[in-house]
Amino acid sequence: MNQPIGYWTWAANKTLMAYVRGRLAAIGITQPQWWVLHQVLHSENGVTRGEVISAQQANLDVGAGIAPDIDLLLERMLIVADADGRLQISDEGRALHQRAAETQRTSRNHVHAGIPDEEYLITLKVLQRMIRNAGGEVSPG
Repeated sequence: MNQPIGYWTWAANKTLMAYVRGRLAAIGITQPQWWVLHQVLHSENGVTRGEVISAQQANLDVGAGIAPDIDLLLERMLIVADADGRLQISDEGRALHQRAAETQRTSRNHVHAGIPDEEYLITLKVLQRMIRNAGGEVSPG
């Protein structure tokens, strides 16, 4: 009961981020680049650089720091800018996104092995309550 939650949440975050990022790196993409590809793929008419950056503001404090990842994806021709500057995913980007999505599913299944959905949900609710109790905000999602 006296276990320090701050330590365990930090240790879990550090370990899980290294695991996920390592698996994505093995297929040639970073986690922020995955987020960009995912956002561009799921936009009906493409997105602007500013829209991508804005959407990532709350994503682990990435925000404007994701701009170099957008540039690298453009250089690799995984995304392309149309005449209006809207970002669209290329066929190569779509293929990499598909590999990354499968990598993410496999990673999630591995990390969640032996953890019933009920226990996972309880853990999330407890962490959200602790965040609120400490004066933080919990955004839906």
